[in-house]
Amino acid sequence: MRARIGVVAAASLALVSGSLILAMPSQATAPAPAAKTIAGTHPKWAAPSADAGAVPASTEITGTVYLAGQDAKGLTTYATAVSDPKSASYGKFLSPAAYQARFGATKAQVKAVQQWATDSGLTVVTTTEHAITVKGTNTAITKAFGTGIHQYRVSGKLQHAPARDVVIPAKVSSAILGVNGLASAGTNVVKPDSRKVSTTPADKNGKPGKGLPTEATCSDYWGQKLAKGAPAGFTKSPVPFDQCSFYPSQLRKAYGITASGLTGKGATIAVVDAYGSSTMLADANQYARNHGDKAFKSGQYTEIVDPSQWTDQDLCGGPEGWAPEEALDVEMAHGLAPDADVLYVGADSCNDDDLLGAISNIVDNHRADVITNSWGEIMHTTDGADVSATEIAAYEQVFQEAAIEGITINFSAGDCGDSGPVAASTGANCQPDTLRAQANWPDSDPWVTSVGGTALGLASKAGAYGFETDMGTERSALSADGKSWTPLPAPFYFGGGGGTSEDFKQPGYQVGVVPTLLSHTLMTGATSRTAQRVTPDVSMNGDLYTSVLVGISDGADYSEGGYGGTSVSSPEFAAVQADAIQAKHRPIGFANPTIYDQHKKFTDVVDKAAQKGRIPLTNVTDFGVINGTLSVRLIAFGQDTTLNAVPGFDNATGVGSPTLAYLKSFKK
Repeated sequence: MRARIGVVAAASLALVSGSLILAMPSQATAPAPAAKTIAGTHPKWAAPSADAGAVPASTEITGTVYLAGQDAKGLTTYATAVSDPKSASYGKFLSPAAYQARFGATKAQVKAVQQWATDSGLTVVTTTEHAITVKGTNTAITKAFGTGIHQYRVSGKLQHAPARDVVIPAKVSSAILGVNGLASAGTNVVKPDSRKVSTTPADKNGKPGKGLPTEATCSDYWGQKLAKGAPAGFTKSPVPFDQCSFYPSQLRKAYGITASGLTGKGATIAVVDAYGSSTMLADANQYARNHGDKAFKSGQYTEIVDPSQWTDQDLCGGPEGWAPEEALDVEMAHGLAPDADVLYVGADSCNDDDLLGAISNIVDNHRADVITNSWGEIMHTTDGADVSATEIAAYEQVFQEAAIEGITINFSAGDCGDSGPVAASTGANCQPDTLRAQANWPDSDPWVTSVGGTALGLASKAGAYGFETDMGTERSALSADGKSWTPLPAPFYFGGGGGTSEDFKQPGYQVGVVPTLLSHTLMTGATSRTAQRVTPDVSMNGDLYTSVLVGISDGADYSEGGYGGTSVSSPEFAAVQADAIQAKHRPIGFANPTIYDQHKKFTDVVDKAAQKGRIPLTNVTDFGVINGTLSVRLIAFGQDTTLNAVPGFDNATGVGSPTLAYLKSFKK
């Protein structure tokens, strides 16, 4: 679960481009600190009418206190300049030690916060460069934060939360960025942005049609095999059978990696998910060998996983629920950058603080050059569990540190199209408590690369590039008599995330590339007076029906199956960036300014059928006979809610997908 409580003044979210002079921290005398109220730490759902009194005296509450560090304005300025190809400071990255000395929390700040906590009766559980985790009884919480913890009856269950907004005393207020985790309700389970290609009892089809195969079939490339026995779909002509799930060598060829000769040598890719598979290395090695690739060399794959610290397994799906995502991420990263080192870091749960802790571990110790994250959430919910300003500020502090140290961070853009209530009502990988159509988090933060999805059509079995359209599908099932198609379900099933953020202003790198109308039109259709951040930034193959093979055992028999989602796209692009780092012979760092500067070197993904007002691009997916029923789907591509792949930058695929020309641009 993701505790998302606490609001602080938001940090500057707009990036600027152009050459900047790095300013040292101001020597001016600062005003005396005052007590600081963390607005929003008393959540909206904790209404007086639901108040059931104070928690039992013996109850221990745990919370996270995030440290403000030094010179927040200077941090943003430095991160911007070092990431901008047009800046004289471009690429002048700092070591973790140099970052900590200049921008991190000082020893005096850390000691003061720890002392304040212990003087209040709290126990300090852990201390990192960014946060201090504390726990204690309600008496200690009240003394430290100026308010006690009450129980509230919400939807028939007792939850706890601060009775009033938290107040930080003046003596430590300047050292604290925000507070998270003091409330139990208003949290969401974070799920991976991926899904296995499968059928469900609700998807039952009719009897086998004349001429249709009774065993599962697929095409080695787009259009190879035609479903001649299927009833007419959107056209009278037979449509092709779906392509077989892709494997890495096909993707390397399609995106120009094979032609570039790059393998990611010298770069390290970090994968962040929750928990950890017990058989990841063995599975990845078998997967690679099964598809003609090299297994990991000794020491090439490492992991940071501590099962003794795992929490919230029932709520998060446990290690077995996250194992397919881990396998997908590791195998795609290795598959598209076979000589790069791969580090897997498993968070102790799927809540915000633990996932940020995993990213911080990588950044604070510069363990990788590229970090891929295949998870996320909506920002505005029907239950008042919105992403808080504390969370945004805490994550963004680490994102900016990564930029300063030359580390690239990717996030998947989600699989629910515009993430609105209509999409969520039928989408396979949507968050049901969405309040309105919206861009997702954390991928919409201006300091990370948002990776969207496409549907890729191959021109040959080897992987020659054929075409791409936006990731978004509607499905129809074979009717009971096998003579027609029945929409199942309507109107939306699965599609790449994206859209105009209502929470973040337009970063400088998007100016001149993102259309003005798009940056000023929110997902609700409302007009924004200010230009806003638009996602995704880039896209790669991720559609559920142009899936990739993933191998996994995790204690069971090894098997392979097709998976789709922007969870596929993010590690794919992380591998492309590792290949680019090899070509560049040095880190890229925060990649977005370079991506937009080189946007013409990406394939402009366009839904050509929609552009010309024609019938959608379709194929037939055939799972064969399951329980005596022929399981066949008619799939319509490019159906991504209100998101559309049009010429130029768009909110379905960003600047497009990477190419050989993009990789060549890094070679000196």
